[in-house]
Amino acid sequence: MQSVYRLFLIVLLSACALLVGCQRTTERRYELKGKVISLDKEHRQVTVTHEEIKGFMDAMTMPFTVKDDRAFSALAPGQTVEATLVVLEDRSWIEGIKILKTEPAPEPTTTASVLKRGDEIPDFELVNQDNERIKLSQYRGRPLLLTFVYTRCPFPEFCPLTNKNFSEIYRELPSLPSSKKLHLLTISFDAEYDTPAVLRDFARRYMNPVSFQDWEFATGSIDQIREITTYFGLIYRKESGQIVHSMVAALIGPDGKLEHLYLRNEWKPKDVLADIR
Repeated sequence: MQSVYRLFLIVLLSACALLVGCQRTTERRYELKGKVISLDKEHRQVTVTHEEIKGFMDAMTMPFTVKDDRAFSALAPGQTVEATLVVLEDRSWIEGIKILKTEPAPEPTTTASVLKRGDEIPDFELVNQDNERIKLSQYRGRPLLLTFVYTRCPFPEFCPLTNKNFSEIYRELPSLPSSKKLHLLTISFDAEYDTPAVLRDFARRYMNPVSFQDWEFATGSIDQIREITTYFGLIYRKESGQIVHSMVAALIGPDGKLEHLYLRNEWKPKDVLADIR
């Protein structure tokens, strides 16, 4: 009996070790060096203009999450820092932060939206994944949830998280009454790369089964995208092949007026579903 118990224990410990080993293999670590631009204490994020992160991304300006309280309290705009970027499947953060030197801080920038609740949304024109022209006015009569992404976004808590949130809402659509059934619209601000064909292929990663009747992916000309993103308060710019951007999603009522604006990526699918009920 004891030998059977020992065998069971060995198998259990081996399985645990294998599981831990598998979990560790999903963690990627990269060395980061750059200058602190700004701090967001409420959301525990530091925006850094960084050098190339070898094996991961080119030099650009990005916000990073900081978990360590002491490290975050020591940070200030104008500092040059070194740190380790840790990337998992659904989140990332920096740790092991070293402050190398401090210089005068750059001028702060704003990310305020021009929208307020009750505003009527202009009738923007775009092109969907089937290369068909669409207008926001055609969705009148049912709630519309729209957001902005680009398909090559590398950080798990940015566009990929938005896509996952929309995917979860998409799966809930059959359970909603017809008057509350959302139409989902994902708009790419990478007009040069994210063509309708690219968006159509990309959409299949998140829809099962595929129904573009309920969830469309769209883009437009550079000028069209600039106009609509500016209206919704999205800020983006290209840097070394990647796009630095803010995050926003908007819930538009059946009457075409703004009901809720979800800034950053802190909202949950359940928040949207509660807002339409």
